[in-house]
Amino acid sequence: MDAMEYDVVVVGGGAAGLTAAIYLARSLRRVVVVDAGEPRNVPAAHVHGFLSRDGTPPADLLAAGRVEVLGYGGEVIKDRVLGIEHGGEHGFLVRLIGGAELTARGVLVATGLRDELPEIVGLRERWGTDVLHCPYCHGYEVRDTPIGVLGGDNRPFTLHQASLVRQWSADVVFFPNQITLVEEEREQLTARGIRIVYGEVTRLAAQDDQLLSVELADGQAVYAGSGVHRASIRAAGRAPDRPWVRSRRDRLGRHRRHGPHQRAGGMGGRQRRGLTGPGDHRRRRRIGRCNRDQPLLAGAGHRPGRHPPPRSR
Repeated sequence: MDAMEYDVVVVGGGAAGLTAAIYLARSLRRVVVVDAGEPRNVPAAHVHGFLSRDGTPPADLLAAGRVEVLGYGGEVIKDRVLGIEHGGEHGFLVRLIGGAELTARGVLVATGLRDELPEIVGLRERWGTDVLHCPYCHGYEVRDTPIGVLGGDNRPFTLHQASLVRQWSADVVFFPNQITLVEEEREQLTARGIRIVYGEVTRLAAQDDQLLSVELADGQAVYAGSGVHRASIRAAGRAPDRPWVRSRRDRLGRHRRHGPHQRAGGMGGRQRRGLTGPGDHRRRRRIGRCNRDQPLLAGAGHRPGRHPPPRSR
């Protein structure tokens, strides 16, 4: 099978990947987006705080983005990347699960992040509906209702979340879970009017498809109309999960890894010899609207072959 030739292959069709693809296509680059159709925010019913698109279902937002990419002559392939290899004179060879092979002068990896949720019965089923990770994205919808905050692996951020959520509700309960609070931390939370319930959280109980209570190992059941949990996050599509880039010298972020994220250059993308990464997988903020400027800059700053003439369109 002959490989299809492009200037840039964008891996990931979320807000970051589609935005970058639009600007590349508007720059007369031949660009293709490869997307498996599994966005991270699929459990959420609506996007909030996105100028002119507040309340839009995430799937509708991405569908509109794909239409815009196609309108500028870009292409979208529904598939999953099997491997990325340095392809000699072609730049990169991108192999897809479906069997197709793509060559490109540059690859832009926009696979975003994946959430790693604790093994608490019922949490995964409520994730993205009434168990939330971002009060700025969803706090308004649960304002003035009882909110439970579940302690997580990231201790400083967990405590920050507990205090922050108090802005949206006067009835906030913090479940340290497996975190041991020091006296100063207890005093700070109590001063904010936050109730602390100790014990191991074992289950989130729901009734009529709505979160009802947080259950603990000692038998306590605390009512909570919604929950906030800071999940552990990992960059999607990175080794060892999907060791895409076979060449050591071209592994994205190999020398400058920042936790599960990637540090980025001044143009909004982590770049190593034609391999760029904008958006969520190299940021600590994971807000859809924040993924508009970096992909734009990453697309503008993407330099496959130091801006050679685009392939024949």
